[in-house]
Amino acid sequence: MTVAAAVLTAGTVLLGCERGTSVGGGPPSPGPAKSGCPIALARAEAAVEQAEKANPATTGPTGGPTATTGRNIVYVAQTMTNPGVAGAANGVAEAARAIGWDLRVIDGQGTPDGIQAAFGQAITLRPSGIVIGGFDPDLTSQQVAKATAEHIPLVGWHAVGSPGPSKHPELFTNITTRVEDVARISAEWIIAHSHGHAGVVLFTDASIPFARTKSELIKKQLATCSGVKLLAEDNIPISDTSSRTPQAVSSLLSRFRDAWTHSVAINDVYFADAAPALRAARRKGGAAPFNIGAGDGDPSAFQRINSRQFQAATVPEPFSQQGWQILDEFNRAFSRKPASGYVAPVHISTAANSSGATTWDPPGYRAAYRKIWHR
Repeated sequence: MTVAAAVLTAGTVLLGCERGTSVGGGPPSPGPAKSGCPIALARAEAAVEQAEKANPATTGPTGGPTATTGRNIVYVAQTMTNPGVAGAANGVAEAARAIGWDLRVIDGQGTPDGIQAAFGQAITLRPSGIVIGGFDPDLTSQQVAKATAEHIPLVGWHAVGSPGPSKHPELFTNITTRVEDVARISAEWIIAHSHGHAGVVLFTDASIPFARTKSELIKKQLATCSGVKLLAEDNIPISDTSSRTPQAVSSLLSRFRDAWTHSVAINDVYFADAAPALRAARRKGGAAPFNIGAGDGDPSAFQRINSRQFQAATVPEPFSQQGWQILDEFNRAFSRKPASGYVAPVHISTAANSSGATTWDPPGYRAAYRKIWHR
């Protein structure tokens, strides 16, 4: 997972006010029958209930231009070994078949030189539009400027930190969930799951401004419940998770023991690397600490969740849906219409509502886009 895609990138448990009730994500953590933050708990429970629904409130834009014809798109991928980048690319490919356009995917191989070469190759193809697939456009500032000069529209997927159009770099639009929404619902899941009584460890990467912002927002939301205590914030660069997370988890277990009831990480990858240390400490996969990933939702996270192996929930990105949105945004650009402004609502996936799936693929959006495009 690259910096741009790994952090951007978002499992549901709803607990009632009565102790012991649970819809998913493992049993509720032990705690007093009454919450010390009834208002915050009620708000969290309502938000989590909405976010865990299998049918989202919206499936995409409700209107837009009919499909233009004869278009060809190039998807420049940060690396196709990144599940999110590949998932969005697959969504673009599916949407291209539906709308009747040609698509070419060029793999940047995960290196700055490779991404620059891929973007340069994309421009030489003179496409109708180019997708910036999961990498920072500053890596390819010269190519971005050249594409802009040649009037080739650019649509980003997790290219910058916020959804919507961007002037610097110049993108017709960028597609991602809102970091504020992902951070808030992750913290609210902990408040609801713990009935307002939790000891929390936060895993983050302070070297990435986007990740640092996300972790600060998580802390702010956790602080709305007086019964939820932040035990530690562990700063581990995403590039070092495999080497540093197991040792960090062992140390945290020694320091906090049973006081550590919940964890939240800015990306699911931390829990892949935490699992061996938790297992070595004879912790049960479906017991405390209950872990939620505040973003991503790659297949390995769903596998841990569905098998109840040291991850209870994730706030996933709807990769395929975002791929369809990419094509719709290009169609708006070609039709000289503004960007849709659509941002997929946050969702929480747990073993209780994922039905064994390994990705979050909300229903309804394919039909919605086909209706808009008259396809």
